[in-house]
Amino acid sequence: MSNYPHIQSLSTELSQTNSESDGTLELTSTIVNAALDRKGDNIVVIKVSEVSYLADYFVIITGYSNVQVRAISQAIAQKVEQDRELYPLGVEGQNESSWILMDYGDVIVHILKPEEREFYNLEAFWSHAEKVDTLSLLN
Repeated sequence: MSNYPHIQSLSTELSQTNSESDGTLELTSTIVNAALDRKGDNIVVIKVSEVSYLADYFVIITGYSNVQVRAISQAIAQKVEQDRELYPLGVEGQNESSWILMDYGDVIVHILKPEEREFYNLEAFWSHAEKVDTLSLLN
């Protein structure tokens, strides 16, 4: 291996990238499970890292009332803080509670009421990105 130092360097970089990806996927899993605890519905996870610089994953969740949308948001914030010691970089829409966006850097969470979800149709907008099997993220 000493004859090929660039290979050692490359494998170190790849393992760091893979562990960062694993951490992001674990964060995504924590978010999905917290949303399910508050009866979040129709949860879709989209891997956008190949098509956008905004984030690695989008998590899109339906809540059926303003109260439920807020409760899902609060459950996610609490669970991510407790399990991952992370806080959102920003949260938008808490006052209206028909669409709350939580920015965790590599993962962006959209919690929407059905009307907003249908109107904005984020899944169609990001249809060229890979959908993640949500069942694989369940605890």
